[in-house]
Amino acid sequence: MSNSTSKAIDAVKSGPSVLSTPLSERSQTLRSFIEQPYTRAALPFINGGLSGMIATAAIQPIDMVKVRIQLAGEGGKAGPKPSPLAVTRDIIASGKFTDLYTGLSAGLLRQAVYTTARLGFFQTFLDTIKARSEAKGQAIGFKERAVAGTAAGGIAALIGNPADLALIRMQSDGLKPLAARANYSSVADALTRITKAEGIGALWAGATPTVVRAMALNFGQLAFFSEAKSQLKARTQWRDRTQTFVASAFGGFFASFFSLPFDFVKTRLQKQSKGPDGRLPYSGMADCFRKVAKDEGLLRFYRGFGTYYVRIAPHA
Repeated sequence: MSNSTSKAIDAVKSGPSVLSTPLSERSQTLRSFIEQPYTRAALPFINGGLSGMIATAAIQPIDMVKVRIQLAGEGGKAGPKPSPLAVTRDIIASGKFTDLYTGLSAGLLRQAVYTTARLGFFQTFLDTIKARSEAKGQAIGFKERAVAGTAAGGIAALIGNPADLALIRMQSDGLKPLAARANYSSVADALTRITKAEGIGALWAGATPTVVRAMALNFGQLAFFSEAKSQLKARTQWRDRTQTFVASAFGGFFASFFSLPFDFVKTRLQKQSKGPDGRLPYSGMADCFRKVAKDEGLLRFYRGFGTYYVRIAPHA
């Protein structure tokens, strides 16, 4: 054995080891790192993004079915009324089981951008409001939580719209004839090709209903979840996990109720493409609301409510 090798081995033996460091000391180091101002500021964003991406990986098939239900029977009241199971069977029958995960890369990117910003901004805004209220000797209520939720959702949705649009394009691509399909290979491929073909501004198509949807969703999800959790803590002796699940159920329901019509319009606007005459089916959010209400009926905006609720609840 060479002299240099022996010295290296002796240095390892005599030097400090991670394994030899007491557990309490390592825990203290980790705690000190977490307590750093910049770490504490970043944690809501990191936790939000990771939780959103995990939820998306679990519910991507449900989101795929939700989009197909919203696009079914476009333009008429007498169109098909597919059930979630029927849509699922059709997707698998026309391709393969993994087609239910079409657009997963876009969904993960959307959560990495949108949910990271949404939950991060919400917690940041809420902490700021709490600090100001406590300085005045006041407690925050539903109104303050609602303001924080809607503001966070609107800002995050604007930032995440390109990923949202890519997700809808990828999920709706299978509805086109084989010759007309774009067959996007990934979210990066979709964003690149959409930008080249339609311009970078096309990535923000449907941004208005996306922002309004996010504000409505966050008003229902974050505000009602936070309020329900607060009330359950004050009025019950349930375990924290039980309180969280019950509050999530409330938050998910109200988020679905308030935001589904805007989600429906967002999907239609982001999926649309120019017809043979060079014109788009809808000129904007108001036009889409008007045409769908006239041609398909008001209840069409709530088609697939159950599927949408199952999709939203895990994120709450």
